[in-house]
Amino acid sequence: MADGWDTEVTVLRKKGPKSGALKSGQAVAAAQRQGLEISTDKKWAAGGNKQHVISKNTAKLDRETEELHHDKVQMDVCKLIMQGRQAKGMTQKELATKIMEKPQVVNDYEAGRAIPNQVIIGKLERAIGMKLRGKDRGKPLELGPKKK
Repeated sequence: MADGWDTEVTVLRKKGPKSGALKSGQAVAAAQRQGLEISTDKKWAAGGNKQHVISKNTAKLDRETEELHHDKVQMDVCKLIMQGRQAKGMTQKELATKIMEKPQVVNDYEAGRAIPNQVIIGKLERAIGMKLRGKDRGKPLELGPKKK
């Protein structure tokens, strides 16, 4: 009776290089010398800030043709932001600090140059205590638990 050592074959292999080693300059040069195929990929916006996504229509929007244009903040909303800020006795810089945005953002919203962002409008609503969206614009904002 055989104990199994005679029939089994064990193959020991050396592990291949790690992916980081394949990207080194030495590995690329060695592959070129051997005549191997090398492909390079350029990653676009790799590691960039994912909050501000750039759409493919940005160039078209920048040209602002009649059928495709940027939506701007409406002038009545601009005036409401300004009135609410002044009623609270805040400067644009103080309001921007309170909503954790740059002062230029508040300036753009008050001047009507900003492209509406619902997150920023929500922050402005809470900071000045006034509704800026919907049919009851300009009315005080009731803060409380959400209705289900």
